[in-house]
Amino acid sequence: MSPKRQSLLPFFLILPAVIFFLIFFALPLISGIQTAFTTPEGELTLANFEKIYGKSFIKAVFNTLSLVAIIIPIQLALALVIALLVNTRLFGTSKFLFICAIPIALSEIVAGIIWLSIFTEKGYLNVMLHTLGFLKQPTIYLSYEKPATLFMTIALTEIWRATAIVMLIILPGLQMIHKDYFDTADIFGASRLQKLRYVTLPMLKPTIRTSLIIRTVLAFQMFAPVLVLAGRAFPVLASETYRIQFFTRNIHLAAAYALIIMVISTAFVLFYMRSLRTRWSA
Repeated sequence: MSPKRQSLLPFFLILPAVIFFLIFFALPLISGIQTAFTTPEGELTLANFEKIYGKSFIKAVFNTLSLVAIIIPIQLALALVIALLVNTRLFGTSKFLFICAIPIALSEIVAGIIWLSIFTEKGYLNVMLHTLGFLKQPTIYLSYEKPATLFMTIALTEIWRATAIVMLIILPGLQMIHKDYFDTADIFGASRLQKLRYVTLPMLKPTIRTSLIIRTVLAFQMFAPVLVLAGRAFPVLASETYRIQFFTRNIHLAAAYALIIMVISTAFVLFYMRSLRTRWSA
């Protein structure tokens, strides 16, 4: 192979990835942004954003941010605990990992239906409490009159369904930490808590950052569990985008909603990149 062809080889190797990115990411993104800022006649406008701004939009933003603020820290903590337990390699940890990873194999709508069967009026929770004598009549948990219960149910569903995503990112990062670091900490008499604080967590910072970015972006796309458990009684940004697109058939308003989701997600990503950057990646 000639030196000239050899110098072009890296560009040919990444060409399929570049083409894939352009077709499935860049072009739809440009098209979506253009749709959000145009009228059906093709004129530039900000009217789409003015139309979506209102009581339902503010409520959807508040509900989405509230869920993200509750779900993400809990999932990160649970994922870290599970990863630490699995990393001990004690007897039964492989089975424990398999059980913890089961929810990741389920679709969002299936997870929503499972938790609907628990919290519905004739669901497993009411049946169990009635059998144990704690309830005389079924309790209605999923009602627009009980927004706190709706919020709790959706949060529990997402925590159960998607904690495995974070765990499966953290676990390989934990296993890549070299044993020498912990041996050195043992020489200096560090306790388990000190090794977690001063060795494990700092070494895991890039992995934690990656898991937070992926999970937060996916959290802003949360849709099916909300639709199954609450319908329109608990609007979030993704469900409002779906409603506008498929019920009002206004692609321009839906694109404006989608663009807002992207902007907020990007802001979170930049925050994670800034606050969790390491010394060698600064």
